[in-house]
Amino acid sequence: MAEPLIELKGVTRAFDDRVILDSIDLTIYRGDALAIIGPSGTGKSTTLRVISGLDRPDAGEIYIQGQRREGLVEDSKDPLGITMVFQNSALFDSLTVDENVGFSLYQHSKIPRRKIRALVEQKLELVGLPGIRDLYPSALSGGMRKRVSFARAIMENPENPSSNPEVILYDEPTAGLDPIASTVIEDLICNLHCEGGCSTYAIVTHQHSTIRRTAKRVVFIYHGKIQWEGTIDQIDTTDHPMVRQFFSGQIEGPIQVAG
Repeated sequence: MAEPLIELKGVTRAFDDRVILDSIDLTIYRGDALAIIGPSGTGKSTTLRVISGLDRPDAGEIYIQGQRREGLVEDSKDPLGITMVFQNSALFDSLTVDENVGFSLYQHSKIPRRKIRALVEQKLELVGLPGIRDLYPSALSGGMRKRVSFARAIMENPENPSSNPEVILYDEPTAGLDPIASTVIEDLICNLHCEGGCSTYAIVTHQHSTIRRTAKRVVFIYHGKIQWEGTIDQIDTTDHPMVRQFFSGQIEGPIQVAG
């Protein structure tokens, strides 16, 4: 049995009077390639933010490698590194690619600048973007910006190996990309899973190709609850009406179509 790395137990999160997550239980195991899917506005991205420690649940418990997390990520140190790739890439427009990818090291380490630049170049090569470290984000395509954000997410600190990322959380990594650029990103996710040192990830996505090409396990969230979970192969054999409607794109079914 694979080791549970992250466990959500009875997690609830509401904004104003709207319940986004309704007492969900979710486990991410070592080596997982997990897709979190479902209609828009049903709590998928909130789940990632809770897992990453960027958002605090209103109720429930979060365990990271068996250790209960108290508060947000800055309130206590998790026993393993969790990093997140945001939907909009979240690069600093006023900084170069080098300064973006190496941001945490430039700000929070005593590593010489020359060594950080070498580490940045290694990560850029890993995501297929060698030689662009002196460019600014405005000079990059959408797909290139996504890959730069991947390089930043997997940046390691040789002075503090315990903080290096072991789990990557992807929030809609192929949103807004054309099919070819999406394929590049999907291949990169799979390659990082196998070769990049971050062997565990969870991905929120609506795109069917991304789900099928990057995931091994799937959970379906609707109305703040996990309605179904299974393997990627079971998507085509399950008779669960929500899963069937989601992948067929039919308007009629248990999933209510927003306005």
